[in-house]
Amino acid sequence: MLIIASRGSELALWQARWVAGRLASLGYECGIQIIKTTGDKITDVPLAKVGTKGLFTKEIEEALLDKRADLAVHSLKDLPTELPAGLVLAAVPAREDARDAVVGKRLADLAAGAKVGTSSLRRAAQLRKLRPDLAVESVRGNLDTRLRKLDEGRYDAILLAAAGLTRLGWENRIAEILPVETMCPAVGQGALAIETCADGAGFDACRLLDDPQTHAAVRAERGVLAALGGGCQVPIGSHATVAGGRLRVVGVVASPDGAEMVWAEAEGAAEAAEEIGRGVGAELLERGARRILEAVYGGG
Repeated sequence: MLIIASRGSELALWQARWVAGRLASLGYECGIQIIKTTGDKITDVPLAKVGTKGLFTKEIEEALLDKRADLAVHSLKDLPTELPAGLVLAAVPAREDARDAVVGKRLADLAAGAKVGTSSLRRAAQLRKLRPDLAVESVRGNLDTRLRKLDEGRYDAILLAAAGLTRLGWENRIAEILPVETMCPAVGQGALAIETCADGAGFDACRLLDDPQTHAAVRAERGVLAALGGGCQVPIGSHATVAGGRLRVVGVVASPDGAEMVWAEAEGAAEAAEEIGRGVGAELLERGARRILEAVYGGG
């Protein structure tokens, strides 16, 4: 039996069960082990202020390295660009919608001063650029917790990944899906990461779930992030698409107040995905992203 390590949230368990179902259809029996991560334990501080890479992955990766689990299922946007020695990204299945969604009211219908909740510095920065008249506030918790806070009237709207809402059958809650040109998604948003030991029992099985186009797209996006030296809680967005063997990737770095926003894009052969992404990251740094990131990290 293959043991899948997963966080205990409703969305994380949906993702782990989905992978278990796919593997079962290929003849592999699976069990799920729930692991509480640092990010799950710290619920009263905005993620951007916690400042730890691997916030939602470290304890899960330790279970893989200790052979307590054979594979881990993550939301790919939570996975740092550098994996611990001995661990590999064995598969990236076909991606769900990568875009961000507004729940509550459409942005155009929100009055000046309306309260909008998000746990993401990236979403907050881009929202401030779009609607500087809104009050952007932090909202933490699992998906169902955030929706409950909205329903209780604490916020007029909240921003969430469309993929999570769709996976849990809550797409009817979406008031508006924001185009990539308006709100550039997080690196890997909407995609799942299946992580294993390089020589572990789960590697060969998990490779069968890989979608080459999605994997190439997220390699490019992670290349952008790696070149910028950023974790998942900085105001960085990137989105790549692959069609006909060609890859196109865009990247954005925004100042937290939304006043500055630097964009770059490139395209090329999908085989060179990471190299193309790193090139976009380097271009962003040259165009002004370095100054923005130094300010965010307290270095400037």
